[in-house]
Amino acid sequence: MKRIASIQDISCLGKCSLTVALPVISAMGVECAIVPTAVLSTHTMFTGFTCKDLSDQLLPIADHWKKENLHFDAIYTGYLASKEQCAEVCEFFDRVMDENTLIFVDPAMADNGKLYPAFSAEFPKEMAKVCAKADVIVPNLTEACLMTDTPYKTNYDESYIRTLLQKLLALGAKKAVLTGVSFEEGKLGAMRMDQEGNVFSYFTDRLPVSFHGTGDLFSSCCVGAMMRGASLEQALTVAADYTAETIRATLENPDHAWYGVDFEATIPYLVKRLEQM
Repeated sequence: MKRIASIQDISCLGKCSLTVALPVISAMGVECAIVPTAVLSTHTMFTGFTCKDLSDQLLPIADHWKKENLHFDAIYTGYLASKEQCAEVCEFFDRVMDENTLIFVDPAMADNGKLYPAFSAEFPKEMAKVCAKADVIVPNLTEACLMTDTPYKTNYDESYIRTLLQKLLALGAKKAVLTGVSFEEGKLGAMRMDQEGNVFSYFTDRLPVSFHGTGDLFSSCCVGAMMRGASLEQALTVAADYTAETIRATLENPDHAWYGVDFEATIPYLVKRLEQM
């Protein structure tokens, strides 16, 4: 069985970060070890949330795992609690990974043109250093712009996205994926570029709603599918379809919560989809 170490926060309520990554990756038949960067009472879209920083635990966990000679097929990072944690996570990579470990980074820090409330203006530059060590990065448009000092646009063409992908690759990652990309009304998806300039894109129907945590769902599904043997292109397709299906199912539930999607209800869809790969 493949093993992923997921480094991100635990939001006790909110359906995001580790409370999405752990069940989704496990349902995909992949072991998910966790490295909590912080414990929050809720995700940051709630007001008055509590937060306990766990920076002092990251490298001791890495050292213990190294002592036990544990191998991880992938290390997957999401929400990091501070700019100082970015440096610690880079060191975590160096202590735990080997030549066969995939580094998958979701620089979860911003959306809709703005940083999340907990972050300072210096944070994107530190996150860019984490992305520099990755095999695959999956920022959304806001995160990509912040890390590359690119003006954020809501109206753009394909050349703007290609240029942004090139800037992301210049940070050092082997492959860059931009999520939340749209070139036509009613469609939303992702575009991937590698260091050779090869491009792949995939789009689903755009649903008229936005939920917190869908980026975590997409990333968890993507890295899980890669551990199941899917190419990045196949994994992006599965992840996009699963995310869209989950949003659709959530909207059909009149009692759904405002703070996250009903991914629990669509795990059977994901399992069946994996069987068809």
